[in-house]
Amino acid sequence: MKFVNFRGLPRRPQNGWREIRQSHALKAVLSAAGGIVGVVFAAIAGESAVAADAGTGACRIMEEAGTRYTVCSFDPSADTIRVYDFGPDGQAYGGFSSLAAQLWKERRTLRFATNGGMYHDDLSPVGLFVEYGIERKAISTRSGYGNFHLKPNGVFYIKGKTAGVMETARYQASQITPDFATQSGPMLVMSGKLHPKFLADSDSFKRRNGVGVDAEGKVHFVISEGTVRFHDFATFFRDRLGCADALYLDGTISSLYAPEMGRNDRLFPMGPIIAVSDLIR
Repeated sequence: MKFVNFRGLPRRPQNGWREIRQSHALKAVLSAAGGIVGVVFAAIAGESAVAADAGTGACRIMEEAGTRYTVCSFDPSADTIRVYDFGPDGQAYGGFSSLAAQLWKERRTLRFATNGGMYHDDLSPVGLFVEYGIERKAISTRSGYGNFHLKPNGVFYIKGKTAGVMETARYQASQITPDFATQSGPMLVMSGKLHPKFLADSDSFKRRNGVGVDAEGKVHFVISEGTVRFHDFATFFRDRLGCADALYLDGTISSLYAPEMGRNDRLFPMGPIIAVSDLIR
């Protein structure tokens, strides 16, 4: 998600779109567009004929209360999960294709990727960003507007062969020194409880994506294929996927790279990216 225009489009996208300043009218258009984009993505992926809870690889389609979700699950003890933003040339990857090209140079193939947190105009992360044990951006505890600041927010991290999701204050108190980490918000689920500000009867429906970790330590990435309330999205993580802790990643710009599902979303430029890759042997 673009930090300044929380529900709008980025001001300086790499594909040359003109700057679009957010207005009340644009908010309404994007809200409606969220559902349309989900349908378009599903059609592109050839998912229209896939039954609920179908899939044989890391990714599958699941359905809950009339909403379809693409769920991709990985084991950090066996799968290489990393977070990325800027390449060796100092330029933001901005999308899956650029990241895949760089990984190929490193003799790795991109297996899965999704947008990994909110970002500024230059595609740099809004909050904490750790790469190969180096803190590239400090954790943010300040208050402000938008979903990132709908506290509590939190951190998704990788440490060795384990992964976790923690609320920001808890993460700071833990003194974890992660290998990779990205901060986003709000938290969806915390120790089995939904975010206290989520309403079961909310009229805010958006396309959303997030990440959670279950009791066995598996990481679940979820993207809704239609619009959904925060409350329902968080409930899906907790009740269907068994995630006691889960973190929201973004809304309208939610994107997925999953070759096994025929997905390579590229409608929006991206800041941080969470990816799974395999070594070429």
